[in-house]
Amino acid sequence: MVSDPIADKGIEILEEAGFEVIYNPNPSDDELQTLAGDVQAWVVRSGTKITSELLNDARNLQVIGRAGVGVDNIDIQEATSRGIVVMNNPDGNTISAAEHTIAMMMALSRNIQLGHMGIVNGEWDRDNLVGSELKGKTLGVVGLGRIGREVIKRAKAMEMKILGYDPFVNQDVLDPEVVTLVELDTLISDSDYITLHLPLLDSTNNLFNKDRLAAMKPSARLINVARGGIINEPDLAEALNNGVIAGAAIDVFKTEPLDADNPLIKARNVLLTPHLGASTHEASEGVSFGICRQIKDFILDEKLSNPINMPITDMAQLKQIAPFLELAETLGKIETQLAESPIKSVSVECFGSI
Repeated sequence: MVSDPIADKGIEILEEAGFEVIYNPNPSDDELQTLAGDVQAWVVRSGTKITSELLNDARNLQVIGRAGVGVDNIDIQEATSRGIVVMNNPDGNTISAAEHTIAMMMALSRNIQLGHMGIVNGEWDRDNLVGSELKGKTLGVVGLGRIGREVIKRAKAMEMKILGYDPFVNQDVLDPEVVTLVELDTLISDSDYITLHLPLLDSTNNLFNKDRLAAMKPSARLINVARGGIINEPDLAEALNNGVIAGAAIDVFKTEPLDADNPLIKARNVLLTPHLGASTHEASEGVSFGICRQIKDFILDEKLSNPINMPITDMAQLKQIAPFLELAETLGKIETQLAESPIKSVSVECFGSI
């Protein structure tokens, strides 16, 4: 089953491999519940929420494929406990998301949106729309995965100074001439622009709240093309309206589509887009082709690519090791919170039979 819009090329890959494809890109909750019981594989993007209730009905489900990166719309813990593999396709929309980040940053800096709206309304107000150059400014990149690093490449080409923060990355793997790794508090206080490239986890939920926004420069701007929920939206609206920061460009929201009463809609100096980070023809085709090929390889050949919850290749062992996967994930979260610096190595001692 494919329950979110994907490119035709992805559907063709599955059909040519002999799969019967149920393509319903805008299903109701009742339709999802009915269809879930009959499928072996399920492809989604960010729209479909695969909950524990749906997984309870998915009696034959073997694999969930996320056409894209973020998997916070999938109950990973429940899928793991049921022996269902969850995989994503992290490469397909990397360039699209990085380019959208840069586009948002530039549009915000040069008041593109306000200039356009002014002309449409018969205004020619150059004096109040003086912008800022990016050259020589400090960009703080929070999250140094694929997308974060592509943003850094583009920002460096515009002669920006780059600060980076990622609890899972140390300076040894980064060129110090390109990016300087710092603690999050330092990045927040020293950056003219901050871009976010993080998954939505318990540790990143409301990461940018009232206190962290207050620690930014009054002239700083915040850009989020990652996941909704990382920024506390009421706190951001208040910071914008009170001049705590100079501006924000937001592509993702805690609730999507955006509620009509969301305070960001009427906030000052904000640029909003409807989750367009991966919305290019190239990205859509890339993630669709990639995840459908991964699904085909998994069902036909038991070949795993980009598994989120299964770091092994022996399918017979999945249900047996599921509790240990959950334990390892929990221990990793604890270690991340306890660590005072980036973790460079991990030693594991086991007692008893595993």
